[in-house]
Formats: sequence, structure tokens, C-alpha cells
Amino acid sequence: MAKKNSNSKKQCYISVPSQIINSLSSSSLQSLLDSPKKSSKHYDKYLSLFTYRASKKLWLLAIFLFGFLGMLKLTLNLDPLIAYVSYPCFMSQSQSQGLVSNRVLKSGAIDRERENALKDESMNDSIQSLRPISNGVLKSDEGFGDGNEQQEFWKQPDGLGYKPCLDFSQEYKRTTTGVISERTKYLMVVVSGGMNQQRNQIVDAVVIARILGAALVVPIFQVNVIWGDESEFSDIFDLEHFKNVLADDVHIVSSLPSTHLMTRPVEEKSTPHHVSPSWIRSRYLRKLRREGVLLLRGLDSRLSKDLPSDLQKLRCKVAFHALRFAPPIVEFGNKLTERMRSKGPYLALHLRMEKDVWVRTGCLPGLSPEYDEMINNERIRRPELLTARSNMSYHDRKLAGLCPLNAYEVMRLLKALGAPGDTRIYWAGGQPLGGKEALQPLIREFPNFYNKEDLALASELEPFTKKASFMAAIDYIVCESSDVFMPSHGGNMGHAIQGHRAYAGHKKYITPNKRHMLPFFLDSSLPEAEFNKIIKVLHQDSLGQPELRTSKVGRDVTKYPIPECMCNSSSDAHTK
Repeated sequence: MAKKNSNSKKQCYISVPSQIINSLSSSSLQSLLDSPKKSSKHYDKYLSLFTYRASKKLWLLAIFLFGFLGMLKLTLNLDPLIAYVSYPCFMSQSQSQGLVSNRVLKSGAIDRERENALKDESMNDSIQSLRPISNGVLKSDEGFGDGNEQQEFWKQPDGLGYKPCLDFSQEYKRTTTGVISERTKYLMVVVSGGMNQQRNQIVDAVVIARILGAALVVPIFQVNVIWGDESEFSDIFDLEHFKNVLADDVHIVSSLPSTHLMTRPVEEKSTPHHVSPSWIRSRYLRKLRREGVLLLRGLDSRLSKDLPSDLQKLRCKVAFHALRFAPPIVEFGNKLTERMRSKGPYLALHLRMEKDVWVRTGCLPGLSPEYDEMINNERIRRPELLTARSNMSYHDRKLAGLCPLNAYEVMRLLKALGAPGDTRIYWAGGQPLGGKEALQPLIREFPNFYNKEDLALASELEPFTKKASFMAAIDYIVCESSDVFMPSHGGNMGHAIQGHRAYAGHKKYITPNKRHMLPFFLDSSLPEAEFNKIIKVLHQDSLGQPELRTSKVGRDVTKYPIPECMCNSSSDAHTK
């Protein structure tokens, strides 16, 4: 074996993949090896000629393969097949060997780095990459709405030019000075229930304080025995903002002054429903003047929904301006909103499928006979939980539109209304009876299905897992910010968001027309195209268009802010 010359010319090697070599004809290779032997006399001559010709053919073959594989790499990205392209040809043999050795030694680390990079890229794509908003239409990478029908789903209703207008009368303004300087009469209120119930009671507390001309002590949150939430007002709402916005309407204090600390408040526990301002004055004002402090509990639906115009405007001012969530809640809610919006528009659903909802409404979830029996037994055991119409059967309740929609019904409704299959859905609400299995009809048709637990890291949510009001406030922010919102049933949150979206310019809000659509859900012989057409007709006026509160007595102005709190050029903006 010849001794290697250290000063010999550096050589370059091109590795040819085994797949290519195997594809060459074995006879052509053999022909190079089995050349006819020449006579010894002319051996050197023929050997020299053969070496020249063979070398020429090999170089041409190598150049052809190099070019051919290079074209394949550009078009098919065959990195695993042609790894040699990464290594320049003008590398020394020792450098080449070292590089190969390093690649073998570090391949595990490279694979791990690539895997981590892919995970990071996936996380960024799913929750962090924001897309610009142009003219109110969100751009998407996933092709939301390839057809007119899908584009129609994201179309916003015509707001008819209605805008917020809270112009109080001269009489209201005249009496303001005396109300905000009040230092002898104080109203204390204890609010209960979930976060949205608390909102409603705070709104009414401010209005009652104005009616009585009393200073309002910041509402006290009753500890919720069901969720164990001990949050206070300032944990959920921005207290300083609340005081500043209402500074010209009611004097608000954080606690009773020292002059009234020893006063035993007059406590009222049995205020009737829907009382008028005159009833409140005649019932409470004399006692309040005598004792100095009035304590009210259970304000839910105690104050009439039909109030004088100025007090209706005050309701709107509290609900839509003064009650802003605390900064940490706003920050976290906006963060989840951005993650939902990162791929385009999104739909928010408020699903009412919890066990207590089925019990209270007198309805059945329809998951299985076992679950239906569980609900029936609970209702028999605790009949006081049934909220109303105890004489109606489940079937009658269903047809009357008094039952929440289940996941299958929500799915069919959304499909009929033209929701694209790639719609990103944020769902709010408690865990449904039956767990995630109860949601499968929705998830199968709309796989981009998330709630706050899906969008947030465990470390982000962990500090608030036992704060039900905080979690409800997060749902409220993400739902109110959505492009389209739909509740599966009525309730405080659905009503509050309906009014908030109307006040913000009539953002799309789908109100399921349950009473009229359910017979068509039960008709299995109806073709899908015909079903979809019927459902669209039934909901053409239920998509969040402006609707006057005065068309029905008893409607809450914070749900229907027209005409008291919103006006356009054709309406009377200065109704006194």
C-alpha cells in the first residue's frame, strides 16, 4: 500500500446517495471492470487510454448527477437525501471527516433544538401572532369565508347611525349639587350572586342612592358559599374610575365616616320586585333621615325597569362607563382576546349546560337516559330550585323555547347560519354536565374550539382558580370583544353583553329563535338546504340590529339602550 504524501493535492469527494447508485445498471458497471485484456506489449498504451476515457465518463456522470440532484433539492426539498450539499467542495479531507464526526456526535442535540424551535413556532402561531385590522374587517391566514355565505356570517348589522348620548335634563343637573354634597344620609348595599348579578345590583344601587339623595358606600360583596369567592369590589372593578365617572351623579365613599360608625343602620330585606322611585322615597326616605344609614340586601330586580328618562340614562352611565374591570383583569382579558384574534375573526359562545341550569329550567340535557334521570331526581329532591312554570312538562318547555340549547343544537344553528368550519370559537360558561363529551357535537364540526383554560398557561390561571368573579370577568371581556356573540340561553351575562355590544355600535349578536326553530330541528325529513334556508329567515332580524326598548314594557335599558341612551340624527337626542 502506497504511503500517503502529506504534500499531495487536496482532493474533493462528492457523496452519491445509495438510491442513485442502486439505480445504475449493474452491467454498465461490470463493463468497466471486465475490459478485454491487452497484450503486454501494448498494455501501458491501452491502460493509459482506458484510464483517460473512464475518468472522463466518471466526471461527466458525477457532474450530471450533481446538477440533477441540485435541481431536485430546489424543487422537492430533499434535504435528507442530499446531505452533501451542505458541505462545500473546497474543504480538506481532514476537515470533512471532522465535520462528519461532529454531525454524528451532535445529531441528538440538533434534533432537540429543532423540536424545541418547532414548538416555539407553533405556540407563537397559535396565540401570539397578531393580524392587522382594516376597516373593521379582520384579515386571516386561513381563508375565513371562501364563499359569499361564509363572508356573510362575519358581516356586522347596520347600526342605523345610533350613537351613545347621555344628555341629562336641566332638572337633573339642578339637583345634582345637593346630592353630591350630601354628608348626612348613607346607603349601604350588600350584593350577591355571580359577577353579572352583582353588576346589575350595583347599577340599581347607584340609581337608588340618587333617588334618595344619599351618599353611596362602596357595595359590599357577599361571600358566595357555592364558589367560595371572597372578592371585594376593588378586586373586580376599578374603584377610582367608578368614583370619578359618577362624581357628578352620586357621592361615593369607600366606608362610613366616623360620625356614622356607631349608627345602627335601618335594614330592609324584603323589597318587592319592580318598585318605582316614588315607592322607594315613601318607604325609605323618612327612616334614612332619622337613622342616617340604610342597609339594603338582595337588590336583584327590585327596582323597576321603567324609570324616568334621567334615571335610565344614569343606569347606562353606570353599566357602560363607570363599571370598568380592575386593571389586572383588563390586561389578562385583552391578552386572551389577542390570542383568539391572532388568526382572524372569532365567535364567542356563552354555553349554559351546567347541571344547575338543567335543574333550574326544568329541562333535560339529552345526553343519555342516565343523565336525564339524574336531573329529574335532583329536581324531585329539591323542587324549590325550579325557577318558574312548574306545571309545564319538559316537552312543553322545550317547544316554548324555555330550555337551553345543547351542543348538537348549537352546532346545527351555527352551520345553518353559515359559520365556516374553520371558525375560531371561544366558549364561556361553567363546565357542562357530562364534561367534554357533552361538547363533542360542536368540537367535531368546529375543531378550533377554545376556552380560557385552553388559551392561558396554567401558571397564568393558577392565582385565580378560586375566584369565580375574576374568571367570569375574563369571559365577559373576551366575549364582548368578539366579532360575533351568541348565548345558548338567556341570563344575566347574555343580557349584559347584548346591551354592551349595542352601546358599542351594534356588534353582531345572534339571539337564537328557539320557540320557532325547534320544530324544524325535530323534523328529520327536512333536507339540509331547506333547513338552512328556514333558519336564516327566522334569524334575519335577530342579529343585533338596533331595537327600541319602548317596544316592550319592562325591558332593561342596559339591554336595550335605545332611545334613552342612544340616538341618531333622526331621533330626539334631548328627550327630557
